Amino acid sequence: MANEGLAVDVNRVQQASWIDEAVLLAFLLLAFVGLSPFAVHAPAVTAFGEVGTTGAGDMARQLCYLAVFVAIVIGALRTLRMEALSLVPLLLALLLTWCLLSAAWSGEPGVTLRRAGLAVVLVISAMLSVETVGAGRALVLWRWVLAGVLIVNIASIHFIPQAVHLPGDADPNLLGDWRGLYGHKNIAGSVGAMTAIVFLFSPRPSPGVFRTLLDAAITAAAVGFTVMTRSKSSLGLLAVALLAGAVYRIAWKRNLDRTIVVVGGALLATIVLVFVLADQSIIARFFEDPQEFTGRTEIWAAEIAYIRDHALLGAGFGTFSDTGGLSPLHNYVGSSWVGEASHGHNGYLQLLVTIGAIGFLLALAGLVAAPALALWRRGGDIEMKSLLVALFAFLLLHNLMETDFLEGDGVTWVGYLLMLAMLGNLGRRGLA
Repeated sequence: MANEGLAVDVNRVQQASWIDEAVLLAFLLLAFVGLSPFAVHAPAVTAFGEVGTTGAGDMARQLCYLAVFVAIVIGALRTLRMEALSLVPLLLALLLTWCLLSAAWSGEPGVTLRRAGLAVVLVISAMLSVETVGAGRALVLWRWVLAGVLIVNIASIHFIPQAVHLPGDADPNLLGDWRGLYGHKNIAGSVGAMTAIVFLFSPRPSPGVFRTLLDAAITAAAVGFTVMTRSKSSLGLLAVALLAGAVYRIAWKRNLDRTIVVVGGALLATIVLVFVLADQSIIARFFEDPQEFTGRTEIWAAEIAYIRDHALLGAGFGTFSDTGGLSPLHNYVGSSWVGEASHGHNGYLQLLVTIGAIGFLLALAGLVAAPALALWRRGGDIEMKSLLVALFAFLLLHNLMETDFLEGDGVTWVGYLLMLAMLGNLGRRGLA
């Protein structure tokens, strides 16, 4: 099917109103900009006398999300009618239900219910809003937000001191790293990487020479900004994601090409595995040195130790950080700074820690296996699907070094939800 341009979305069941688009835009701005851009939150003392960074309980933020959520649901019911009730995939609904149920054994049931409630609001908001306006129009609005954020991030470096990491930060190694309107360079780096992916792979109307040049310029600026954040995870995974999207766009048009790519990828993975097994000292050196991976290995070791003792159910959703002495890792860490970590620097391990093996399997099924199967199928809008593949690859691998899955209203988690919602919308309209 020829791409007729993103401005005209052929996927909508009915014509979405400008109000629906405005509500989705508000949701995107709330997630990618927030209520306090450039704010550097000082460490706060919890009720248990420990230091942590807060924000998940901000009342104004919660009220804004609830207001946007109500508006999205009303718009979806008006436009989609009863179909709106079935838009959250079953596996994802089961995962959210399990997160809520984990309050029964959580050390902080109130925290678990609040954070699981936010997860429910975000998932439903993303799924319903994208379906209401359509995947193509949702992508247009997301592009506007990402481009605006990129412009602000770059311009702020010269005018706002907080746009870079300053002397006095908890980690002196971050001095001078760009972070734009975000609180940390890793968040800024992930947004820069997603911006590059979105503008490089977005479907373009033909001939669209000006649009192509503009997208190329924004992509280059996004890559440049990501480089200046010095976010090694985002930079390395951006290259992998761009390769994945490009290979998909070329190879998924014919079964033979797809088979060649899969066989080649399997051979490459086998070679790497053999190399690693042949010289395990390389891996050992990384994990024996706590300074490697910016100290992540100490956190991972504590998480693995906790999982061994609480494999089935976990500690309860949302209890990893900002719960003081009730944090699941409280008795498993050897260094005080590790105990103050705001997340586990690995989305997969943190799922096991907080919602156990049952929740982890539901997450793998709903967040990894289901979209992978949908993207595996040939046909449909290959250009749009190549964008979603690149996002999928980046965010899936990003969880190996950072925690994105179900992590509040984190920008990478919202980006993942938008990818899932767009993929679902394409599938329901026969374009995936």
